[in-house]
Amino acid sequence: MSGKAILLVMMGYSLLFMIAGNYFNGVSGRMTDNYVDYFSKTNAHNIAISGANMAANEVFLNPTWTTGYNNLNYQGGKLFVAVNILDAYKNLRQIHSVGIFGKDTSRVKVTLAPSKFSKFAYYSVSEGSGIWWINQDTVWGPFHTQSNLLASQKPSFYGKASSKGKIQYYTNQKTDAPYFHGGYEQGVDLPMPLDGVTALKAPAQSGGLYFNGNLSGKSTVYMEFQGDNLLYKYKSTGPYIDTLYLPTAAANGVIFVDNGTVRLKGTISGAYTIGCSGSSDPKGTVYLDDDIVYTHNPKTTESNDMLGIVAQKNVLITENTPNKSSININASIYVQNGGFGAENYDSRAVSGNINLIGGIIQNTRQAVGTFSGGTIKSGFAKQYKYDDRFLVASPPFFPGTGGYEIVSWYE
Repeated sequence: MSGKAILLVMMGYSLLFMIAGNYFNGVSGRMTDNYVDYFSKTNAHNIAISGANMAANEVFLNPTWTTGYNNLNYQGGKLFVAVNILDAYKNLRQIHSVGIFGKDTSRVKVTLAPSKFSKFAYYSVSEGSGIWWINQDTVWGPFHTQSNLLASQKPSFYGKASSKGKIQYYTNQKTDAPYFHGGYEQGVDLPMPLDGVTALKAPAQSGGLYFNGNLSGKSTVYMEFQGDNLLYKYKSTGPYIDTLYLPTAAANGVIFVDNGTVRLKGTISGAYTIGCSGSSDPKGTVYLDDDIVYTHNPKTTESNDMLGIVAQKNVLITENTPNKSSININASIYVQNGGFGAENYDSRAVSGNINLIGGIIQNTRQAVGTFSGGTIKSGFAKQYKYDDRFLVASPPFFPGTGGYEIVSWYE
């Protein structure tokens, strides 16, 4: 090869190396820029997430906290957090957290709602005397008692279980060994609020349906749900006084009987909470005169039907003809001073099953029947199923635990 040809080859290789070198220098520069950009964006995002977590913790510790953070120096950047009241009536809160690092800004929005007692499949302040959780008993959702958990043999708890007191064994810890499939925590203090029932009065008078039991002849209200309609009267005999279209008559979903008694049955379409106040029997008690169920069963189909029964004194299954062969109940039941039970549980005939879809929240656990050697002697057997929707949703204005829970997180 001549000298001129070799020179041309060398010049060609030099040009190629110059182009390649320039390309690799560019790649290296872009990699550095990309890393710096990623580092900046990631830090801004982490600052925003940290702000949301910090604010959520403040709200959990103090539900009235709305101070937020303004231009706070944090992790080499800036943090801004606002806590807004979305709905004062429902006490909804939204945390808007903004993280700034360098030229990058990141935002996180978190919505919090009051924690409701309806999330429990079972809750009690007192477990009563001599009423044990036994081998055949199964609780499918969250469980809590403010007293000792009374365990005989091997009851099963499939949701998170907790108690303020200890586990009290019927015989001993080896023989009585409850199954806690969702975990168990001892020493949890979660008292009932003192105004769980009376807090329903105001929304019933403003946007709901209000019955004044203090008026002569109107202390007992007989209610029958027929889908979107409610039929009512004040005497056991005779026709119903009126038929109310509930989406209009109780637009916010609250129906309240003030200082009276409720006799309840029917099929519900929509979401409602029935409250009943009163301190002298039978006032403050809700009697279930027959099945009270949803139009759409949440166990078999998509359902927006939801019911809360909130009573001052008791919720009792009436001893009558319709309830002689089982009763179907779709509701989360909350009893402020007493509990959920069966009228004349120890003397009524064997009455089949209580088929409950929902939950029971009560001050004092009550009996629904008597048993001997696993055989029912009077009253009902229990077939309780948890309504899983109550983990994240609740009937309108259902009593709250006083704390908050995160219902949405958007980044």
